[in-house]
Amino acid sequence: MLVLESTYGDRLHEERSTRQAGLEDVIDKALADHGTVLIPAFSIGRTQELLYEIENILHRKALLSKDSDSEGRAAGSPASEQYPESRVLPINWPQLPIILDSPLVSRFTKVYQELDEFWDAEATERLDNCRLPLCFDQLITIDSHAKHLKTVNYLASTGRPDIVIAGSGMCSGGRIVNYLKAMLGDSRHNVLFVGYQAKGTPGATIQAHGPKAGYVELDSKRFAISAGVTTLGGYSAHADQQGLVDFVTGMSE
Repeated sequence: MLVLESTYGDRLHEERSTRQAGLEDVIDKALADHGTVLIPAFSIGRTQELLYEIENILHRKALLSKDSDSEGRAAGSPASEQYPESRVLPINWPQLPIILDSPLVSRFTKVYQELDEFWDAEATERLDNCRLPLCFDQLITIDSHAKHLKTVNYLASTGRPDIVIAGSGMCSGGRIVNYLKAMLGDSRHNVLFVGYQAKGTPGATIQAHGPKAGYVELDSKRFAISAGVTTLGGYSAHADQQGLVDFVTGMSE
């Protein structure tokens, strides 16, 4: 008999294709609402997985956009006529900024890039095709605190769709808190959780009460939750039930 400590020993993670489709749906909604997707993220593993999948979505959307643009020009109809909403604000995946606002996450992501010799075949193929899964053109890194505050104010006051990835993962501290304070009260925005939210943390409160138009306490102040709240599974760095079984049965005697 083997007794094994585990975080997800009683469940299976979502398949990558399923979670990526969910991620794409959330971002599509934010683009349509002219809002920002706020992703509280952990520094190691989860954020890099997110960047890897976002790059894949952006790459595919860029190809689709080129095809659609070519068809539109061939038909002689300007984009503003095909998509009237673009006169107000272009809804364009290939130009969507992805903001990485966490110095610690940025440092770890650079380490992942330096260790590309250990990447799997799929990731290596992207590199061979001149793609940069963790350092693509639309990725913007915020380093200083001053730039962070400017970014928060800019996104809160404009209708520019963006994706913001910032720590901490459970919203108990870090730069994500300033984004939440500024944007939770606006229904254009969406908070996307990709990791477990421990009981008693602000993240768990937003998860539980956000769909009910409740509130959360941040720095001892109450903030109403009007933003959308979504949770995606499968991004944990911890193995699920099948992963644990495979780990044990794959050991040599």
